[in-house]
Amino acid sequence: MSNNVRLRVGDRPPVLQMIPLSLQHLFAMFGATVLVPILTGLDVSVALLTSGLGTLLFIAITGGQIPAYLGSSFAFIAPIITVAAAWGPAYALGGGVAVGLVYAVVALVIRWVGVGWLERLLPPVLVGSLIVVIGLGLAPVGVEMAGLAKEQVSLMDTDVQIALFTLLAAVLAATFLRGFLAAIPILIGIVAGYLFALLRGAVDLSLVREAAWIGLPQLTFPAFSWKAIAVFLTVAAVTLAEHLGDVLVLSRIVGKDFYKEPGLHRTILGDGLATSLAGLLGGPPNTTYGENVGVLAITKVHSVWVIALAAVFATVLAFVPKLGAIVQSVPAPVMGGVTIMLFGVIASSGIRTLVESGIDFSQTRNLLISSVVLVLGIGGATIGQLGGMGLAAVVGILLNLILPLPEPEAAGAPVAERAAPAQEATEGA
Repeated sequence: MSNNVRLRVGDRPPVLQMIPLSLQHLFAMFGATVLVPILTGLDVSVALLTSGLGTLLFIAITGGQIPAYLGSSFAFIAPIITVAAAWGPAYALGGGVAVGLVYAVVALVIRWVGVGWLERLLPPVLVGSLIVVIGLGLAPVGVEMAGLAKEQVSLMDTDVQIALFTLLAAVLAATFLRGFLAAIPILIGIVAGYLFALLRGAVDLSLVREAAWIGLPQLTFPAFSWKAIAVFLTVAAVTLAEHLGDVLVLSRIVGKDFYKEPGLHRTILGDGLATSLAGLLGGPPNTTYGENVGVLAITKVHSVWVIALAAVFATVLAFVPKLGAIVQSVPAPVMGGVTIMLFGVIASSGIRTLVESGIDFSQTRNLLISSVVLVLGIGGATIGQLGGMGLAAVVGILLNLILPLPEPEAAGAPVAERAAPAQEATEGA
């Protein structure tokens, strides 16, 4: 990372600064986290509870070294609906528990074997391309939320005006504000967009009026069936590939090689146990969130304390429906405006990886690997249960193994070598 990092991973800002910094992450994850239970019929409050507790568990297992936020996974929407319809919601929760345990087994294998093989499988050209896929693969979500994916979109459309106003406010805040305000451009954009939406009469406050101040999440406990578990395990390979990509993105943004320290075995174990915990309490499986990675990249606030407080806020919201309803009342175009910037920053981080790694695209091998990965990942290609970034990662790895290697001096440095200079710059910030 460059030397303009505001807060490093272990830095603990004052409480009055940490609260708004954490609120940014809360707003960034909220929409997707509550959307999964809404689509699958699970309890929204439980999803918030397991998101917060799962993030805290992940932070504990990784030794407080990775500022990652975990929320409801979109990859498991189809399995949850399928299993719940066939055997009941409890068996869908059991499938989630099983997936988490599979993660734990994979973590143990990596702990014994090491990660050297991963560095050989993931050269810089593949890493950079996958990071671009993660960002641009999410792009349609932001564009749709912003109201820009409809037919005959016009600037007279209220949703479009709200989204563009929010985006402009966030961009201006990130560009021109100084001091502490420069660290909360996402929160400033959301607040500005919310106020603008209120003036345009686009905020539905009915949920806020109806919600109680205090309430207990409706916990549901899992049941287990081998058939239901099998449905979930077909998706586990995809989510493991996504986990690898997310950890690579975080490593690139923070400037440390998380594959080596605290170790990929600990990140997978943390993700897996958070998913099992969610299933035990009645929530959907968890995953690391690209939205929050984007917040880290834009604000350059990498403090794990900030992430932890956001997780505490999410846990509290599970018991205060009124506050949760207020956050839920933020219109989709407001979140669409900020996610356009967040997802774009992730994709730009991938381009930066390709540039700084000195990838020579005049070499046919590099050109083919990057081209195929980008088209499959961004295009949303699917084969069976494997699709999107997961499919792109698998095909990219196969191409890397099959295609002849270039000259050693042109092959590029492994992940650890790329991360070392960035880490030194970060530690000197």
